[in-house]
Order: sequence, then structure tokens, then C-alpha cells
Amino acid sequence: MNITVYLTGLSVGLSLIVAIGAQNAFVLRQGLRNEHVFAVCLTCAVSDALLIALGVGSFRQISALSPWIDPAMRYAGAAFLAWYGAKSLRSAFRSGDALVIGGTAAVSLRQALATCLALTWLNPHVYLDTVVLIGTVSTQFPGLERAFAAGAVTASFLFFFGLGYGAAWLRPLFARPSAWRILEGAIAATMWSIAARLALDL
Repeated sequence: MNITVYLTGLSVGLSLIVAIGAQNAFVLRQGLRNEHVFAVCLTCAVSDALLIALGVGSFRQISALSPWIDPAMRYAGAAFLAWYGAKSLRSAFRSGDALVIGGTAAVSLRQALATCLALTWLNPHVYLDTVVLIGTVSTQFPGLERAFAAGAVTASFLFFFGLGYGAAWLRPLFARPSAWRILEGAIAATMWSIAARLALDL
């Protein structure tokens, strides 16, 4: 396995997944409440792994059949990431949000997994991140797509289990709006870096 490509996949995967959304907020909530943490984290990570494999495998096949797809998706991906970076930077300057965990009623394992699967498989942004963006970036490494995909899959497992089991430590940190601003600023820088790489490699 090419370690450089693997680490690139790891960094790209972490950059995309770290953005706080409904799925991540749910994992964080379950971790803070210490409810079905392992099952929820495993469900999210395995779902991401399946979608990443689909994206990397499908883009390799599609690019071979239709060469114009690759540059078109890179342009689209670069444009989206540039917009997403600008959105995150705007949030970094204007957001006053802090982490709020509401509700006290416990949920069953079945309810937790059903919610987790819905937030994952019914969320169009998940497909954009895993299938489209990761699939597109993987085409920059012909013959080494598996190493890139392995890095991205590792990122999902590290992030979800780190978020779920590190929630108790994260709670006081993200109770402060300044922590969210720093996170959003870091996301903006990362998104712009990936967008520039996609655009320049065209």
C-alpha cells in the first residue's frame, strides 16, 4: 500500500467528515448520553465505508467509459468545496452557536439505529461527500485508488468512534461558541485547499 496516498485519503476523509451535521450531532449526542455508542459509531463507519467503496469503484469505471466525466466532476467538486469553505468561514465570523444537548428520554437500540441509518442514507450530503467528492479525488491516483479509499475509510472509523467515545471530553469544549468558530475556520481552510488541488490538477 502506498502510504502517501493512504495518508492523503485519510486527510481528505477527515476534512469532509468533520463538518458538523445532523449525523455527527446525533453521534455526539449518543456519546454524551452514553447510549448505544458502539453500535451507532459502527453503523455510521460501515455505512461510510460502503459509500466510499461505491464512489471510488464507480468513478474508476465511469471515467474509463466517459473521459469527460472526470474533469467535469472535478470542476463541480472544486466549485462546491470553494463555496462550502466560504460558508464555513462566514460561520466562523458570525456564528454564536454552542453545543446544546436536549431531551432526557432514553432511546432503545432499535430506535437509535433507525435514526442513525436515516441520517446517513437519507442525507444527500453524505452521498456528495463519499460517493462524488471522494470518488472524484481518488481518480488523481490511478492504480492506487484502493490505498486512497482505505485512508478515507480509516478516517470514518477514527472520527465516528473518536466522536462517540470522546464526547464526554468534547462537551465542555463545544459549550463555548469560540470552539465552533475555530472549527469552522479550520474546515474553511481545508475545503479551499482541496478545491485548489482539484482545480489545478485539471
